[in-house]
Amino acid sequence: MLSSIPLVRPALQQLSSIVWLLVHTVEEMGDHMLRGRLPFRLAHFFEQTDRAGVGSVPLVALVSFFIGLTMALLTGYQLRPYGQEALVPALVAIGFTRELGPLMTGIMVAARVGAAFTAELGTMTVAEEVEAIEAMGLGPLRLLVSPRVLAIFILMPCLAVISSVMAMAGGGIISRWAFDIPLRRFAESAVENLLIRDIVAGELKSLMFGLIIGLVACYRGLSVKGGAAGVGSATTSSVVTAITTVIGFDTLFNVVLVALFDK
Repeated sequence: MLSSIPLVRPALQQLSSIVWLLVHTVEEMGDHMLRGRLPFRLAHFFEQTDRAGVGSVPLVALVSFFIGLTMALLTGYQLRPYGQEALVPALVAIGFTRELGPLMTGIMVAARVGAAFTAELGTMTVAEEVEAIEAMGLGPLRLLVSPRVLAIFILMPCLAVISSVMAMAGGGIISRWAFDIPLRRFAESAVENLLIRDIVAGELKSLMFGLIIGLVACYRGLSVKGGAAGVGSATTSSVVTAITTVIGFDTLFNVVLVALFDK
């Protein structure tokens, strides 16, 4: 059976633990809201949105700009012998809106924000601060996990949009220089070839990527053992697990999308 295959059982156990972390976090938030209170301090939530969203904009924009530029340049040179350089705007727009934008954003956010969340919560776990919060009856999941997960979940679609826009900006600039495609024609061709389902698919992916990254990062941080060395190991494991899971989910999502629509 699947559970008898090496590495499958630990992976399933971790998956179930992450799911239960989400369930217990929602329960704590719901219980607090039923009492007529906010689930967490808004100041704490906005602090996490600033770190996860606003702080990630320069990195996401810069990397996406150069990847879009490179993608347009390479595909354009491959299409030039066939006289099909006009397809470059559509390739860049569809490729980033539907696939590369959410995926590259997820990888960068996992490396930048997920690692920080794991290190913070891991340090608090080692210092027994999480146990102290729990002993006071304040709900550590509500206070520590929910603002972080919600911040990434909400802002990932915004970052994916920025990634796609900056990639098309880079592609438009290099296309004007290398293939003599005016910026206006590049933008018009990109918009004409984009379908609503491409945009929706990209945004749905980014939402799920944000949820996955936030939950994995917080789970790894709260399960740290072994002092400072454990924090370092958990941070590394968090980034690797989040990126691997994001890529795996992206592949599964694409398979389902192609089976449903691209017939």
